Formats: sequence, C-alpha cells, structure tokens
Amino acid sequence: MAMSDYLLLGTRGSGSAIAELGLARCGQPYRVVQASSWEDQSDRELLRQLNPLMQIPTLRTPEGQVLTESAAILMHLGLRHPDSGLLGDTSAQRDQILRGLVYIAANCYSAISVSDFPERWTTQTDTASLEALRQGTRARLHHHWALFADQFPAQPFLSGARAGALDFMAVIVSRWSGTRPFLKEQRPDFHALLGRIEALPEVAELLGRHWP
Repeated sequence: MAMSDYLLLGTRGSGSAIAELGLARCGQPYRVVQASSWEDQSDRELLRQLNPLMQIPTLRTPEGQVLTESAAILMHLGLRHPDSGLLGDTSAQRDQILRGLVYIAANCYSAISVSDFPERWTTQTDTASLEALRQGTRARLHHHWALFADQFPAQPFLSGARAGALDFMAVIVSRWSGTRPFLKEQRPDFHALLGRIEALPEVAELLGRHWP
C-alpha cells in the first residue's frame, strides 16, 4: 500500500461503509484502520488525533489532509473525480445531490447519535427519561426520512441515471434506528428504491463485508 493512498478510519457495520463506497467508485486505493469510540480493540488514539470528536468515518487524503463527515467525504471524492458520477452528470443533478447529502447529515444522521446515546444529550439519568428521549428522537428521524422520500424522487436513482453519492449515503444511513420498517410501511416506493440500490454489485459486495 503506497504512502500516497487514502487512510480510512472506521469499523465494520458503521458509517465508514459510506466512504468505502465512494472510494471504490472513484477507483482510489485506500487502507482501513479499525477505529471507533466504542471498540476497545481499535486504534482510538489515532482516531482521537485525527478527529477529536472520535467520529467515523475519518479520512486522511494522500496529501495528508483530514476529512470528517460522510457527506463532506463524498463531496470531496465527487469533486476530485467528476467522471465517477458520484455527484451526478449535470449541474442540476449535482445541486440536488449536494442538497440531499446535507439534508441526511443534518436531519437524519445526527438524530441517530441521539437515539443511540441519549445519555449524551440530556441531564436526566433515569431509564424512563432516556427511553423517552430515544423514542421521541426516532419518531422525528422517521418523519425526516418521510419528507426526504417525498422531496427526492428516483430518476431512476437518487443521483440520476446511475447510483451515486446520495444513493450511497441514503442506503447506509437508513439501515439504523428502525428506519427501514417505517419506510416499508409509510413510503413503500422509496423502500423499494433502497432495495434496488442494495442489489447493485458495487453495493452488495460492500454490504456483504460490513453486514455478513
């Protein structure tokens, strides 16, 4: 592995899968270092050094620049490799993709952190209060996904004629916090689209590694 390759800090079954999809689409060699805030047997020190928030994915570029936030990583890759189709094939598609990436990051991905770790977001410590916060957050998260499904139609994919950055982010982030059962019931067409994205060879191969 050359020193000029990307270095990705992440772990299996996490948001680092989003960055891996983007790197693979762009044909960029990368090395994965297992790192997360919740795994004892991982490189926490390197993660803390590169990203004090201890969030994954964290990506170090061949030039040594540190990138955090899945949406920003996908934007970086799409802008650096425009022929990859990550950010669509037209300016109109790119605008919609950028909007969608930020929407998911701000309204969906952020809510999952509250749902998973409610104790970090309240001064209450009793079980009932923490569970109430978790359930309220999940309800809001699902509402945000319903609005996303209504505003981002498939054409035939979210990124246009072929799956791209928005498809990759949506298909991974929607796997958590009970989102898929909600979408299956409330937005079946969008749920079916996520299934079509998952069936794509480039996505199916990665899912098999992250969620065997």
